[in-house]
Amino acid sequence: MEYRDYYKFLGVTRTASAEEIKKAYRRLARKYHPDVSKEQDAEQKFKELQEAYEVLKDPEKRAAYDQLGSSWQSGQQFRPPPEWASGFEFSGASRPGSERKGAHAFEQEGFSDFFSTLFGGGSPFGGSGRRAPPGGRDHHARIDVDLEEAFGGGSRTLELKRPELKADGTLELRTHTVRVTIPAGVTDGQLIRLAGQGEPGPGGTRAGDLYLEVHVRAHRLYQLDGRNVTLTLPIAPWEAALGGTVTVPTLGGAVEMQIPAGAQSGQKLRLRGRGLPGQPPGDAYVQLKVVLPPATSAEARTVYESMREKMAGFDPRAELGR
Repeated sequence: MEYRDYYKFLGVTRTASAEEIKKAYRRLARKYHPDVSKEQDAEQKFKELQEAYEVLKDPEKRAAYDQLGSSWQSGQQFRPPPEWASGFEFSGASRPGSERKGAHAFEQEGFSDFFSTLFGGGSPFGGSGRRAPPGGRDHHARIDVDLEEAFGGGSRTLELKRPELKADGTLELRTHTVRVTIPAGVTDGQLIRLAGQGEPGPGGTRAGDLYLEVHVRAHRLYQLDGRNVTLTLPIAPWEAALGGTVTVPTLGGAVEMQIPAGAQSGQKLRLRGRGLPGQPPGDAYVQLKVVLPPATSAEARTVYESMREKMAGFDPRAELGR
Protein backbone atom coordinates (compact mmCIF):
# COMPACT_ATOMS: atom_id res chain seq x y z
CA MET A 1 0.00 0.00 0.00
CA GLU A 2 1.34 3.43 -0.98
CA TYR A 3 1.34 6.45 1.31
CA ARG A 4 -0.76 9.43 0.13
CA ASP A 5 0.44 12.95 0.96
CA TYR A 6 -2.87 14.80 1.14
CA TYR A 7 -1.24 18.16 1.87
CA LYS A 8 0.84 17.82 -1.27
CA PHE A 9 -2.24 16.96 -3.34
CA LEU A 10 -3.85 20.24 -2.28
CA GLY A 11 -0.61 22.26 -2.35
CA VAL A 12 -0.90 23.46 1.26
CA THR A 13 1.32 23.21 4.33
CA ARG A 14 0.60 21.02 7.34
CA THR A 15 -0.15 24.14 9.38
CA ALA A 16 -2.78 25.40 6.90
CA SER A 17 -6.06 26.61 8.38
CA ALA A 18 -9.43 25.10 7.47
CA GLU A 19 -10.17 28.12 5.27
CA GLU A 20 -6.85 27.79 3.40
CA ILE A 21 -7.56 24.11 2.76
CA LYS A 22 -11.04 24.92 1.46
CA LYS A 23 -9.74 27.64 -0.89
CA ALA A 24 -7.00 25.36 -2.27
CA TYR A 25 -9.51 22.58 -2.89
CA ARG A 26 -12.00 24.84 -4.69
CA ARG A 27 -9.29 26.35 -6.90
CA LEU A 28 -7.90 22.96 -7.94
CA ALA A 29 -11.35 21.36 -8.27
CA ARG A 30 -12.30 23.98 -10.85
CA LYS A 31 -9.07 23.28 -12.72
CA TYR A 32 -9.43 19.49 -12.82
CA HIS A 33 -13.20 18.88 -12.83
CA PRO A 34 -13.79 16.28 -15.60
CA ASP A 35 -16.75 18.26 -16.98
CA VAL A 36 -14.62 21.29 -17.85
CA SER A 37 -10.94 20.36 -17.71
CA LYS A 38 -8.93 19.56 -20.82
CA GLU A 39 -6.06 18.07 -18.79
CA GLN A 40 -5.26 14.51 -19.86
CA ASP A 41 -5.32 13.13 -16.31
CA ALA A 42 -8.08 15.42 -15.03
CA GLU A 43 -10.36 12.69 -13.68
CA GLN A 44 -7.59 11.01 -11.70
CA LYS A 45 -6.37 14.35 -10.34
CA PHE A 46 -9.92 15.26 -9.38
CA LYS A 47 -10.37 12.01 -7.43
CA GLU A 48 -7.09 12.64 -5.61
CA LEU A 49 -8.33 16.10 -4.66
CA GLN A 50 -11.65 14.68 -3.46
CA GLU A 51 -9.87 12.10 -1.31
CA ALA A 52 -7.44 14.61 0.17
CA TYR A 53 -10.20 17.11 0.95
CA GLU A 54 -12.39 14.40 2.50
CA VAL A 55 -9.64 13.90 5.09
CA LEU A 56 -8.25 17.39 5.63
CA LYS A 57 -11.60 19.18 5.92
CA ASP A 58 -12.58 16.93 8.85
CA PRO A 59 -10.80 17.83 12.12
CA GLU A 60 -10.97 14.24 13.38
CA LYS A 61 -9.65 12.60 10.22
CA ARG A 62 -6.99 15.28 9.84
CA ALA A 63 -5.76 14.87 13.43
CA ALA A 64 -5.53 11.09 13.03
CA TYR A 65 -3.76 11.45 9.67
CA ASP A 66 -1.28 13.97 11.16
CA GLN A 67 -0.41 11.46 13.89
CA LEU A 68 1.15 9.21 11.24
CA GLY A 69 3.93 11.78 10.91
CA SER A 70 5.35 14.03 8.23
CA SER A 71 8.37 11.94 7.25
CA TRP A 72 6.42 9.89 4.68
CA GLN A 73 6.30 10.76 0.99
CA SER A 74 3.70 9.93 -1.63
CA GLY A 75 4.41 6.60 -3.30
CA GLN A 76 6.39 5.12 -0.39
CA GLN A 77 5.28 1.68 0.79
CA PHE A 78 3.31 2.19 3.96
CA ARG A 79 1.66 0.11 6.67
CA PRO A 80 -0.14 1.91 9.52
CA PRO A 81 1.07 1.03 13.02
CA PRO A 82 -1.33 -1.41 14.74
CA GLU A 83 -2.38 1.12 17.39
CA TRP A 84 -2.31 4.23 15.18
CA ALA A 85 -5.86 5.33 16.15
CA SER A 86 -5.50 4.73 19.89
CA GLY A 87 -5.90 7.71 22.17
CA PHE A 88 -8.24 9.59 19.80
CA GLU A 89 -11.93 10.14 20.40
CA PHE A 90 -14.10 10.36 17.31
CA SER A 91 -17.69 11.40 16.75
CA GLY A 92 -18.05 8.87 13.94
CA ALA A 93 -18.37 11.22 10.98
CA SER A 94 -20.56 10.14 8.10
CA ARG A 95 -19.24 7.93 5.38
CA PRO A 96 -17.65 9.74 2.42
CA GLY A 97 -20.32 10.84 -0.04
CA SER A 98 -23.29 10.19 2.25
CA GLU A 99 -24.26 13.87 2.08
CA ARG A 100 -23.72 14.33 -1.67
CA LYS A 101 -25.93 12.57 -4.18
CA GLY A 102 -26.99 12.91 -7.81
CA ALA A 103 -24.64 14.27 -10.44
CA HIS A 104 -21.55 14.13 -8.23
CA ALA A 105 -22.04 10.64 -6.78
CA PHE A 106 -19.16 9.41 -8.96
CA GLU A 107 -16.82 11.70 -7.03
CA GLN A 108 -16.70 9.24 -4.10
CA GLU A 109 -15.73 6.26 -6.24
CA GLY A 110 -12.14 5.18 -6.70
CA PHE A 111 -10.71 6.26 -3.35
CA SER A 112 -7.37 4.56 -2.66
CA ASP A 113 -6.56 1.54 -0.49
CA PHE A 114 -4.71 3.98 1.75
CA PHE A 115 -7.94 5.87 2.44
CA SER A 116 -9.98 2.69 2.89
CA THR A 117 -7.49 1.26 5.41
CA LEU A 118 -7.39 4.41 7.56
CA PHE A 119 -10.89 5.79 7.15
CA GLY A 120 -13.07 3.01 5.70
CA GLY A 121 -15.71 0.80 7.26
CA GLY A 122 -13.34 -0.97 9.65
CA SER A 123 -12.05 2.30 11.13
CA PRO A 124 -13.54 4.67 13.72
CA PHE A 125 -14.76 6.75 10.77
CA GLY A 126 -16.72 3.98 9.08
CA GLY A 127 -20.21 4.93 10.26
CA SER A 128 -22.31 7.80 11.46
CA GLY A 129 -22.26 9.00 15.03
CA ARG A 130 -25.74 8.36 16.46
CA ARG A 131 -27.46 11.41 17.88
CA ALA A 132 -29.90 10.54 20.66
CA PRO A 133 -32.64 13.16 20.27
CA PRO A 134 -32.57 15.73 21.66
CA GLY A 135 -29.04 15.14 22.97
CA GLY A 136 -25.44 15.11 21.74
CA ARG A 137 -23.79 12.63 19.41
CA ASP A 138 -22.18 9.43 20.56
CA HIS A 139 -18.38 9.36 20.43
CA HIS A 140 -16.07 6.43 19.75
CA ALA A 141 -12.53 5.56 20.79
CA ARG A 142 -10.28 2.53 20.71
CA ILE A 143 -8.83 0.80 23.75
CA ASP A 144 -5.96 -1.69 23.40
CA VAL A 145 -5.71 -4.38 26.08
CA ASP A 146 -3.38 -7.29 26.73
CA LEU A 147 -4.84 -10.80 26.57
CA GLU A 148 -4.30 -11.24 30.32
CA GLU A 149 -6.36 -8.07 30.92
CA ALA A 150 -9.11 -9.35 28.64
CA PHE A 151 -9.14 -12.60 30.65
CA GLY A 152 -9.19 -11.11 34.14
CA GLY A 153 -10.74 -7.66 33.59
CA GLY A 154 -9.77 -4.58 35.56
CA SER A 155 -10.03 -0.79 35.74
CA ARG A 156 -8.06 1.77 33.81
CA THR A 157 -7.86 5.52 33.36
CA LEU A 158 -7.67 6.54 29.69
CA GLU A 159 -6.34 9.82 28.34
CA LEU A 160 -8.22 10.66 25.15
CA LYS A 161 -7.65 13.44 22.62
CA ARG A 162 -10.58 15.22 20.98
CA PRO A 163 -9.68 17.07 17.76
CA GLU A 164 -11.40 20.48 17.52
CA LEU A 165 -11.11 23.54 15.32
CA LYS A 166 -10.13 26.79 17.03
CA ALA A 167 -11.65 30.13 16.11
CA ASP A 168 -8.81 30.85 13.66
CA GLY A 169 -9.48 27.60 11.79
CA THR A 170 -6.40 25.74 13.01
CA LEU A 171 -6.54 22.31 14.61
CA GLU A 172 -6.32 21.72 18.35
CA LEU A 173 -6.25 18.50 20.37
CA ARG A 174 -8.04 18.75 23.70
CA THR A 175 -7.17 16.05 26.21
CA HIS A 176 -9.49 14.62 28.83
CA THR A 177 -9.52 11.47 30.98
CA VAL A 178 -12.13 8.78 31.50
CA ARG A 179 -12.29 5.88 33.93
CA VAL A 180 -13.33 2.54 32.45
CA THR A 181 -14.00 -0.88 33.95
CA ILE A 182 -12.91 -3.68 31.61
CA PRO A 183 -15.13 -6.74 32.16
CA ALA A 184 -13.49 -10.15 32.51
CA GLY A 185 -13.85 -12.07 29.26
CA VAL A 186 -14.08 -9.03 26.98
CA THR A 187 -13.52 -10.04 23.35
CA ASP A 188 -11.78 -8.39 20.43
CA GLY A 189 -14.10 -5.85 18.79
CA GLN A 190 -16.50 -5.67 21.75
CA LEU A 191 -17.89 -2.21 22.63
CA ILE A 192 -17.82 -0.85 26.18
CA ARG A 193 -20.43 1.89 26.69
CA LEU A 194 -19.76 4.85 28.96
CA ALA A 195 -23.14 6.58 29.32
CA GLY A 196 -23.21 10.36 29.00
CA GLN A 197 -19.51 10.74 28.19
CA GLY A 198 -19.87 11.57 24.49
CA GLU A 199 -20.68 14.93 22.90
CA PRO A 200 -22.42 17.38 25.27
CA GLY A 201 -26.03 17.98 24.32
CA PRO A 202 -27.01 21.42 22.99
CA GLY A 203 -28.69 23.71 25.49
CA GLY A 204 -28.02 21.43 28.42
CA THR A 205 -29.79 18.41 26.89
CA ARG A 206 -28.62 14.83 27.33
CA ALA A 207 -25.01 14.13 26.34
CA GLY A 208 -24.21 11.32 23.94
CA ASP A 209 -22.44 8.14 25.02
CA LEU A 210 -18.80 7.16 24.59
CA TYR A 211 -18.21 3.72 23.05
CA LEU A 212 -14.82 2.13 23.53
CA GLU A 213 -13.96 -0.54 20.94
CA VAL A 214 -11.72 -3.19 22.46
CA HIS A 215 -8.68 -4.42 20.54
CA VAL A 216 -6.78 -7.31 22.13
CA ARG A 217 -3.05 -7.11 21.44
CA ALA A 218 -1.25 -10.07 19.89
CA HIS A 219 0.27 -12.38 22.52
CA ARG A 220 3.63 -14.14 22.39
CA LEU A 221 2.12 -17.52 23.38
CA TYR A 222 -1.58 -17.57 22.56
CA GLN A 223 -3.67 -16.95 19.45
CA LEU A 224 -7.17 -15.65 20.13
CA ASP A 225 -10.31 -16.66 18.21
CA GLY A 226 -13.43 -15.24 19.85
CA ARG A 227 -13.26 -16.63 23.38
CA ASN A 228 -11.05 -19.57 22.41
CA VAL A 229 -7.26 -19.48 22.73
CA THR A 230 -4.69 -21.70 21.05
CA LEU A 231 -1.22 -22.50 22.39
CA THR A 232 1.53 -24.27 20.46
CA LEU A 233 3.15 -26.72 22.89
CA PRO A 234 6.60 -28.18 22.13
CA ILE A 235 6.97 -31.83 23.17
CA ALA A 236 9.82 -34.34 22.98
CA PRO A 237 9.68 -37.33 20.58
CA TRP A 238 9.33 -39.81 23.44
CA GLU A 239 6.41 -37.83 24.90
CA ALA A 240 4.69 -38.04 21.53
CA ALA A 241 5.45 -41.72 21.00
CA LEU A 242 4.83 -43.02 24.53
CA GLY A 243 2.39 -40.46 25.91
CA GLY A 244 2.63 -38.86 29.31
CA THR A 245 1.58 -35.98 31.53
CA VAL A 246 2.91 -32.49 30.83
CA THR A 247 2.40 -29.08 32.42
CA VAL A 248 0.58 -26.61 30.17
CA PRO A 249 0.35 -22.84 30.77
CA THR A 250 -3.15 -21.34 30.45
CA LEU A 251 -4.54 -17.87 31.06
CA GLY A 252 -5.92 -19.10 34.39
CA GLY A 253 -2.70 -20.81 35.50
CA ALA A 254 -0.73 -23.97 34.75
CA VAL A 255 -2.63 -27.27 34.42
CA GLU A 256 -1.62 -30.90 33.92
CA MET A 257 -2.58 -32.45 30.59
CA GLN A 258 -2.32 -36.05 29.35
CA ILE A 259 -0.69 -36.55 25.95
CA PRO A 260 -1.95 -39.74 24.26
CA ALA A 261 0.57 -42.29 23.03
CA GLY A 262 1.27 -41.89 19.32
CA ALA A 263 0.54 -38.16 19.27
CA GLN A 264 1.53 -36.29 16.10
CA SER A 265 2.86 -32.82 15.38
CA GLY A 266 -0.06 -30.51 14.60
CA GLN A 267 -2.54 -32.55 16.64
CA LYS A 268 -4.85 -30.41 18.79
CA LEU A 269 -6.02 -31.25 22.30
CA ARG A 270 -8.79 -29.31 24.06
CA LEU A 271 -8.90 -28.00 27.61
CA ARG A 272 -12.58 -27.24 28.07
CA GLY A 273 -13.46 -23.89 29.64
CA ARG A 274 -9.85 -22.65 29.81
CA GLY A 275 -10.31 -19.79 27.33
CA LEU A 276 -11.84 -16.38 28.03
CA PRO A 277 -14.64 -16.26 30.65
CA GLY A 278 -18.19 -15.99 29.35
CA GLN A 279 -21.53 -17.71 29.01
CA PRO A 280 -20.34 -20.19 27.90
CA PRO A 281 -16.59 -19.76 28.50
CA GLY A 282 -14.13 -20.34 25.69
CA ASP A 283 -11.81 -23.33 25.43
CA ALA A 284 -8.04 -23.59 25.31
CA TYR A 285 -6.62 -25.60 22.41
CA VAL A 286 -3.14 -27.08 22.68
CA GLN A 287 -1.46 -27.73 19.34
CA LEU A 288 1.39 -30.21 19.67
CA LYS A 289 4.76 -29.59 18.06
CA VAL A 290 7.28 -32.43 18.21
CA VAL A 291 10.78 -31.02 18.69
CA LEU A 292 13.79 -33.24 17.95
CA PRO A 293 16.87 -33.07 20.16
CA PRO A 294 19.92 -32.01 18.11
CA ALA A 295 22.50 -34.68 17.30
CA THR A 296 25.38 -32.57 18.55
CA SER A 297 27.12 -35.18 20.70
CA ALA A 298 28.45 -38.68 20.08
CA GLU A 299 25.86 -40.14 22.46
CA ALA A 300 22.97 -38.40 20.65
CA ARG A 301 24.21 -39.59 17.25
CA THR A 302 24.44 -43.14 18.60
CA VAL A 303 20.79 -42.97 19.71
CA TYR A 304 19.63 -41.76 16.28
CA GLU A 305 21.72 -44.41 14.49
CA SER A 306 20.20 -47.09 16.71
CA MET A 307 16.71 -45.81 15.89
CA ARG A 308 17.52 -45.90 12.16
CA GLU A 309 18.60 -49.53 12.42
CA LYS A 310 15.84 -50.80 14.71
CA MET A 311 13.02 -48.92 12.95
CA ALA A 312 14.14 -49.53 9.40
CA GLY A 313 10.59 -50.44 8.35
CA PHE A 314 9.23 -47.00 9.24
CA ASP A 315 8.66 -44.77 6.20
CA PRO A 316 7.44 -41.25 7.09
CA ARG A 317 6.76 -40.60 3.37
CA ALA A 318 4.73 -43.72 2.67
CA GLU A 319 1.55 -41.68 2.04
CA LEU A 320 3.25 -39.78 -0.80
CA GLY A 321 3.47 -42.92 -2.93
CA ARG A 322 -0.23 -43.83 -2.70
